[in-house]
Amino acid sequence: MAANLDDALRRHSMRQFEIRRVDTQADADARVDDDVVATEEPLEIRLGYFVGDEHRERSISVTMRTPGKDLELAVGFLYTEGIVRTPSDIASVGPCGPPAADGLVNVVRVEIAQGVPVDLDRLERHFYTSSSCGVCGKSSLEAVKVQSRYDIASVPFTIGRDALAGLPEALRREQAVFDRTGGLHASGLFDRNGRIVLVREDVGRHNALDKLIGNRFMAGALPLAEHGIVVSGRASFELMQKAMMAGCPLLAAVGAPSSLAVELAKEFGITLVGFLKRDRFNIYSRPERVL
Repeated sequence: MAANLDDALRRHSMRQFEIRRVDTQADADARVDDDVVATEEPLEIRLGYFVGDEHRERSISVTMRTPGKDLELAVGFLYTEGIVRTPSDIASVGPCGPPAADGLVNVVRVEIAQGVPVDLDRLERHFYTSSSCGVCGKSSLEAVKVQSRYDIASVPFTIGRDALAGLPEALRREQAVFDRTGGLHASGLFDRNGRIVLVREDVGRHNALDKLIGNRFMAGALPLAEHGIVVSGRASFELMQKAMMAGCPLLAAVGAPSSLAVELAKEFGITLVGFLKRDRFNIYSRPERVL
């Protein structure tokens, strides 16, 4: 059922609209044409869990996403938020409720196995530290430190500078929906030879990374000690926190890093690369992993 659902979701990842194309360098009037854009729809994540013998259900998140790989997104979100720790913590995950008028199922329910403790206050604490409510960077780093599970600083992962520099082009070749719309972020998993082994796209850069990490979590393939992550945009604190939770030793961004992203990378021994291009890039922490 999940595979059939995901095929349907993938078909909904793009939508066509009638537009007017305007050429400011020509005297002709705007012409009517069709354009394909990336879909953005809400996804609600519901959590089923036990308190003793009592079963409870709660809506824990609504995120705007591009349909496709929704189950990975839900599981990746729960893992990177520290709600689940191992695949055995999850009894089941699947679509919930009837489809909407457009055929999309915009609710995913994750059932937590009985006996697994659920700390829903963790979600509220993370919202507090990641929102613009005046919390200082030090408080955010301390909150992340509590969740840290892996000794990333000691991971011996390395990659050659030429292999690293080729990642943006390799990632771009794997972005099927971006080719049509030009409107999606991507996260790619790569090995020490610079080979892209997995790509996920989404209108939200955090969603793209949650999908990727969710895939690896469900496959029992965490931590990501033998791989790095490349992202198509900037490196934010939130993306660094997710990479840290996945035990990834290197995150490379096509765009700029934020100050808190750099501080987190230094704190946990993650190699952070920014402004990654074919002919140049910057290394902000642990440069010895780039040969």
